[in-house]
Amino acid sequence: MSSIQPLTAARERWLLVVLAGVQVTHIMDFMVMMPLAPQLMRLFGITPAAFGLLVSAYTVSAAIAGFAAGFVVDRFDRRRLLLVLYFGFTAATLLCAVASDYAMLLAARAAAGAFGGVLGSTLFAIVADAIPEVRRGTAMGVVMSAFSISAVAGVPLGLLLAAEFSWRAPFALLTGLSALVWIAAHQVLPPLAGHLEGGGHLSLGGQFKAIFGVKAHWNAFALTIALTLSGFTVIPYIAPYWVGNVGLSERDLAAIYLVGGAATLYTSRWIGRMADKHGKRRILMLLAAASLVPILAVTHAPRMALWQALFFSTPFFILVSGRFIPTMALLSSVAPPRLRGSFMSFNTCIQQLGMGLGAALAGLMIGRLGDGSLTGYGTVGIVSAALTLAAIAASRAVVPAKVSA
Repeated sequence: MSSIQPLTAARERWLLVVLAGVQVTHIMDFMVMMPLAPQLMRLFGITPAAFGLLVSAYTVSAAIAGFAAGFVVDRFDRRRLLLVLYFGFTAATLLCAVASDYAMLLAARAAAGAFGGVLGSTLFAIVADAIPEVRRGTAMGVVMSAFSISAVAGVPLGLLLAAEFSWRAPFALLTGLSALVWIAAHQVLPPLAGHLEGGGHLSLGGQFKAIFGVKAHWNAFALTIALTLSGFTVIPYIAPYWVGNVGLSERDLAAIYLVGGAATLYTSRWIGRMADKHGKRRILMLLAAASLVPILAVTHAPRMALWQALFFSTPFFILVSGRFIPTMALLSSVAPPRLRGSFMSFNTCIQQLGMGLGAALAGLMIGRLGDGSLTGYGTVGIVSAALTLAAIAASRAVVPAKVSA
């Protein structure tokens, strides 16, 4: 059963709107760093590998924090936990905006990742607790449309601000937006402590065994790592590749994210509905198989005009991001409610490790020539496609918990 009292349709909608707002700022904070790659590499004089460290510092920090939090998150009211984490995330984003050099920015990204990683898992646990399984795919689609909103509005605006002012401007904008969303969350989120009923918290060892001693959980983690590695070997280097190799300008990147985000703003909700109607696993497998084409196309793209590039980039946005909607809906039922926050935290830890590892591994495969073009990105695309096939195979072994969620 649900861990909180059923919400009215109106309260459920407002809950999802606020959670989507939290996710928008969280996702934008991570996404905006990647298209800033050409500017940051030029201004700081850093290599692709050093830029990959900026990406991986966020994700590795999130993974470490998520692992530690996994032992204790189910001991707190999820509303209170989310508000504390989101406040810390907002403060860390402000530190990114005022960072004076590469080292300080790296430290600020690590701090933002530490709060953001646990924030993400808490958010998905709230969705799973509050929304019945029959509508959970649709709910995940709404919350995960944050990717689309970030791409449509946040990232292009951030890129334009960066081009007009400096790379600091997007993080200043994010700080202000996050402060407003925190106020809304404080007003809208209901108490979320139903999972605490009955007490009897497990010891640290008992919690570890309850999560990692279950084969179904390992199957879920395998799906997460394969799918995440597949995406994040490719995603962090799209911007420098398409500027250096395809011939787009840094301003053209805003159009790439705008069009791709606009498309996924519709498709993310549609994918959620299809997952509820036809089954989370089936839709995941179909999307993953279809994503092979744009993955290979994006990583092997030749020089072309912006309008031609959109035919490659838009399907990539739709399918690669869309795969995670049925995945999260499927994984939300793997653990029972009393372990859900812990399971989602450990799963997010693994996801963040996959993101950081993907960016770091791709950075080792990619080289940069004197004219700014990249080498080895096609190889990265082939590796990503192989990992996608591994994710399809792993999804077959993911099963829901025996106790109804």
